[in-house]
Amino acid sequence: MGTMNDRVKKLSFFDLKLFKWGTICFTLIIVKLIPEILNVNIMWFIGLGILFSIKPVYVLLFKN
Repeated sequence: MGTMNDRVKKLSFFDLKLFKWGTICFTLIIVKLIPEILNVNIMWFIGLGILFSIKPVYVLLFKN
């Protein structure tokens, strides 16, 4: 994990934004290949979004 942390620290703001948009494009490809994913109830996406956001928000706001 230490090696990966060192590598991530080398990334600039622009690199992180490019990674984010690359992930969005990859996700769109998956959805186009498996359109049944869109038939899932919206509450699942909301719940997973909240679940995946808990730790980053905690670190951002409360951790020193």
